[in-house]
Amino acid sequence: MEIISLPIKCENEKIDGRYRLVIAAVKRAKDLSQGALPSFPSKAQKITTLAIEEVATGSVNIVTGDEAVKAMEEAKKLTHKKMMDEAQQKETMPEDMTELEKDLKIYLSEKGESEQKRTIEDIFGDD
Repeated sequence: MEIISLPIKCENEKIDGRYRLVIAAVKRAKDLSQGALPSFPSKAQKITTLAIEEVATGSVNIVTGDEAVKAMEEAKKLTHKKMMDEAQQKETMPEDMTELEKDLKIYLSEKGESEQKRTIEDIFGDD
């Protein structure tokens, strides 16, 4: 309960106010909830409390200003590169079909040939 009592003392020099502390803690809590490991052992039972502790003690790297802008640009480049790699993999995937996919393709093509479409003349033709 100490961490949420007033006033909060931050050991991190980049935290210059409550707003920045809250934003950094929210981002860290999101990372923790998505599976990131805590930076140090803690008695905190909730992810949000752990995130606030990590940000307040300075065990989490916080990027601000021009450094943050550069980091965002790098993240976008990496995301774009990852998307392009995934798209390229999807294009090459049909060539690398598994045996099961090949068998399924053969089965479906044989089934389609045996069940030829009937024409209107076949259906309503003179008998």
